[in-house]
Amino acid sequence: MLAVTATSSGTFAIGGDRPIHRLGFGAMRLTGCGVWGEPQDRAEALRTLRALPELGVNFVDTADSYGPEVSEKLIREALHPYKGILIATKGGLERPGPDNWVNNGKPDRLIAQAKRSRELLGVEQIELWQLHRIDPKVPRDEQFAAVKQLIDTGVIRHAGLSEVSVGEIKAAQKVFPVATVQNRYNLGDRASEDVLAFCEQHAIGFIPWYPLGAGALTESGGSLEKIAKRHSATLGQIALAWILRRSPVMLPIPGTSKVAHLKENVAAAGIELSSAEFEQLSSR
Repeated sequence: MLAVTATSSGTFAIGGDRPIHRLGFGAMRLTGCGVWGEPQDRAEALRTLRALPELGVNFVDTADSYGPEVSEKLIREALHPYKGILIATKGGLERPGPDNWVNNGKPDRLIAQAKRSRELLGVEQIELWQLHRIDPKVPRDEQFAAVKQLIDTGVIRHAGLSEVSVGEIKAAQKVFPVATVQNRYNLGDRASEDVLAFCEQHAIGFIPWYPLGAGALTESGGSLEKIAKRHSATLGQIALAWILRRSPVMLPIPGTSKVAHLKENVAAAGIELSSAEFEQLSSR
């Protein structure tokens, strides 16, 4: 019996022209405590990255602020020249220290960060670059103009946004094509339903960060636990299976620094929830 790979999650075309397997990989957890510095087990982190191609994962999401720069450097060391893997990165946050995140959406800095990411990843063009946060201290149109400049000058191919409202997506669309949106979304937190609906209407990829969150559904004897036992799966696998079924534009990026956990996450792509199970989870 062949092992399940990310190919079972289906495909989505980023920007309408770059197909990927929908179940991707989030590279934040590759770094040290507080998303700061080198990983505790660097060798295992590299093994985890190198296992991605054999597991069919061809979409990796990172950011220059993860480490900072540590995640991007590890990705290059493990996977360059990538061979069909889309490496997406983000810019717009400064890191004064562990667990410390500061907005900086000054246009010159966004452009410099993207060029630095391009250098660290070892690519001529970043296939997907995302504005990590819209900086409230900088006029958003100036930030959007910087993103457009990155596209126009060929530094990046496609652009996305993170933690945004429908109104902010519409405002950005007036300046550049929005290929993806990355908002927090999972079984226990569905505050971005309106954003997801908008993404579906406009063929925008929706990247749910923290996709394994399940909130109150994790209570002992609850519906999530019962469904997991029925499928001989973990709670996290069922949460991922639900995310994948929730929408064809959904691109979950569960992260880990362990090969075993990576394989467990990818196996979720092979879980087929019944309509009754899906509705039972969705109704909570």
